[in-house]
Amino acid sequence: MTAAQNADFTEINKFTNLANEWWDKNGAFATLHDINPLRLNWIEQQTITRQNAGIANKKVLDVGCGGGILSHSMALRGATVTGIDLGEENIAAAKIHAEKTNQTIDFQCISVEELAKTHAGQFDVVTCMEMLEHVPNPQSIINACFELLKPNGVLVLSTINRNAKAYLFAIIGAEYVLKLLDKGTHDYNKFITPAELDRFAERSGFKRQDLIGLHYNPITKNYWLAQNVDVNYMMAVFKP
Repeated sequence: MTAAQNADFTEINKFTNLANEWWDKNGAFATLHDINPLRLNWIEQQTITRQNAGIANKKVLDVGCGGGILSHSMALRGATVTGIDLGEENIAAAKIHAEKTNQTIDFQCISVEELAKTHAGQFDVVTCMEMLEHVPNPQSIINACFELLKPNGVLVLSTINRNAKAYLFAIIGAEYVLKLLDKGTHDYNKFITPAELDRFAERSGFKRQDLIGLHYNPITKNYWLAQNVDVNYMMAVFKP
């Protein structure tokens, strides 16, 4: 599979069809807004651990940035941010919001594999959140992230584990019972176990730094990090 083919436009369209809702904090992406502070703080923490400083003044790439929720928050922390996504409507929404909020963020409609051809070794931190479970070839994405990072650069990934509990919570609960997401947003067979993600990262040349579970109760609006990685989880790896 070539880099240009490493996209499922059925998956991309699930999100571009909702592009006008990216910045509605009560809309289709409300959960992403709610968990964003947790994700942002963990990314900051992982950067401090590896590089002895947070993301301020660092060059950061947000892969699969969607409408720019995480990109925007990293820019507010002082990072120089590039956000990429293959959904043209998503990038358009991200650019509009950046303009409205006077944020200077480089949003591009380009694949991470294509960007790696021209920007190898240019980023201190790369994030790839809630994306790997939507692409045909996750290994290709992680390989490109490795190329894009400087030595000692940090890659932070988030995805969903593959087991009965994850199916119950991430699909039945989120899509059918609580209707936090549209039905069909996730395909259980594309979920990725931590062991699989470890292997992807190791094949690319990364070393594991940390692993954490992301938990939330959408009814009480309570969100927290814990060692349990049965459903949603984040992994930080670094380029030696």
